[in-house]
Amino acid sequence: MCRWLVYAGTPVLLDTILYQPTHSLIEQSRNAKLGVETTNGDGFGIGWYTDESDTPALLRDVGPAWNNRNLRELADHIRSPLFFAHIRASTGSAVQQSNCHPFRHGRWMFMHNGAIDGFPLIRRDLALLVDPALYADLEGTTDSEVMFYLTVTLGLERDPPGAVARMAGVVERVGRRHGVDFPLQMTVALTDGERVWAFRYSSEHASRSLFYSSRVDDLRRLHPDVAFLRDISAETRLIVSEPLDDLPGAWNEVPESSYRVIAADEESLHPFAPAPAGDG
Repeated sequence: MCRWLVYAGTPVLLDTILYQPTHSLIEQSRNAKLGVETTNGDGFGIGWYTDESDTPALLRDVGPAWNNRNLRELADHIRSPLFFAHIRASTGSAVQQSNCHPFRHGRWMFMHNGAIDGFPLIRRDLALLVDPALYADLEGTTDSEVMFYLTVTLGLERDPPGAVARMAGVVERVGRRHGVDFPLQMTVALTDGERVWAFRYSSEHASRSLFYSSRVDDLRRLHPDVAFLRDISAETRLIVSEPLDDLPGAWNEVPESSYRVIAADEESLHPFAPAPAGDG
């Protein structure tokens, strides 16, 4: 599987989040504690927004994150208020740049940890459900990218949570039609550059780990000596596959079958379930 993180809030150097924590995402690429695999070395990607553009920039590469000199260099010089970072452990698809997350479509970014069970069996059926106008944008061979473009097809622009629910419903329906009992395993992050949606769901109701950070004001009271907490806004949040440190009170598990919304004017938790066939 994979590990990922979302940062949203006060603009910071990527290094602050990617490298500096004691159990940073770079450390997790070599020594994940809660993932299916300890090592996540089949590529990485970061996507970030700046004030200069409405669309995110991407850096993706096929090597491991822990020794990539370009990533190390950029992390010391890029400052962003919203970025995604992903380290990959392939579930069977090729180790190639087009299979690295995040995936981008216009202003949108998407990344995923998990798998579609039986994907080689149902890949064709799912790909044929992608809007023909989007099909040429499918560059790689992963289940994750197909999930993203199904989400775009099923109404991402007008209703992001509903589109993800419809995508999950389609994957389960097609998978079960082919005899797959538990087709979907996913923790998914999605953003338009202003809001972030993070989903935790699996057909078996045994989803991969996902956590969100506590409110900054609460953490300042608990840990007045932590300099980082003094420098960020009260609205700053992280969502991570596994905690970046052992700071007491810092991390909260995203409940099973739910999704979290983060924006400047909103932070909320909602139940999540796949939409039945024909819904929406």
